[in-house]
Amino acid sequence: MQRNDLSRSLVAFDQNSTLVSVIELSLKSWLVAGLVPGVERSPLKKQGADPDMLLALLHRWRAEAIKAGRQVERIVVAFEAGRDGFWLARWLRARGIEAYVIHPTSIPVSREHRRAKSDRLDTQLLMRSVLGWLRGEVKHCRMVAIPTLAEEDARRPNREHEMLVKERSRIINRMKATMVRLGIRSFNIKLRKAADKLAGLRTPEGVALPANTLDELRRDLARLHLIREQLGAIEKARLARLKGAPQEGAHPMLLMLAKVLGIGVETADMLVHEVLSRDLRDDRAVGRYGGMTGAPDESGSKRGEKGLAKGGNARVRRGMIQLAWRWLMFQKGSALAQWYRTRTAGARGDVRKTMIVALARKLLIALWRYVRTGEVPAGAKLRPAAI
Repeated sequence: MQRNDLSRSLVAFDQNSTLVSVIELSLKSWLVAGLVPGVERSPLKKQGADPDMLLALLHRWRAEAIKAGRQVERIVVAFEAGRDGFWLARWLRARGIEAYVIHPTSIPVSREHRRAKSDRLDTQLLMRSVLGWLRGEVKHCRMVAIPTLAEEDARRPNREHEMLVKERSRIINRMKATMVRLGIRSFNIKLRKAADKLAGLRTPEGVALPANTLDELRRDLARLHLIREQLGAIEKARLARLKGAPQEGAHPMLLMLAKVLGIGVETADMLVHEVLSRDLRDDRAVGRYGGMTGAPDESGSKRGEKGLAKGGNARVRRGMIQLAWRWLMFQKGSALAQWYRTRTAGARGDVRKTMIVALARKLLIALWRYVRTGEVPAGAKLRPAAI
């Protein structure tokens, strides 16, 4: 979460003047639990998925606290991050309510094999965690940074691009499998005119493609053509935005990153909007958010590692590991590439794979410093941004 949110939440928490509420969100209904000053009962209300009803409920609880002789100076609402995103938190904050979004994996739960699970029990668990966090015991849970609508929207092109690339690969692999099933191995289905050449294809048996298979391939090629058009539209729109407003928002950071040899606009866009533009505290926080820190397994004299924690942003982790391999190709003279070659000289087995993750973490931190302070990674080559 962002540091300003943390400092604001821990200012003089007084349970006698603070109304605290947690919500279990679902598609059609919300279960709202409250801790109302001066009221002995712990109210629990199930209502429709309507923010106006929620606001009216909070005001009613505040009126009950005032009637009991307590002055409510602060209303805090928290809920777990999920499909609903952050719109409710922004909506509540615009109306003077402190709203926080809890990271779901940060809530400690019972390790019983068959623990009871219900929305009512979940609200109790959330309430205990939020109260501890408000008192300053930050390990009770972690809060997610709430982005603005513009920040959320800026991530959409890159995420849609990633989804379309996966869909393109899936279609191509399925078409290749269909061809191999018929014994055809030399036909390139990625050709622009592949659809025109399907009718003339012959199997090793000397017969044309079966009618149903031919229709299936044509439909797949039509989908592939549509995906290519959509990918091209996303890339053109992004370049147009960069050229039209190079100093707007995170564009300067993106243009800086695109100057580094081996980093394309697509990778730069992903890194900037997913991690580099976030208000992270230090180098260690950057590595943790990238999900490239270790998970120690220590107990008594036992010392070990479970591997990567994978607790951060999966997109950043995948992208940085791919970028680390490219870094070794395009930035051979950099200090990081030389460090990797020194550590893996003569190594066997999975050492190279383990060290590439370490290189990806170091590279992410180096790029974070570069876009923040202008400090170029040691030995890295830059190029004029061709945008």
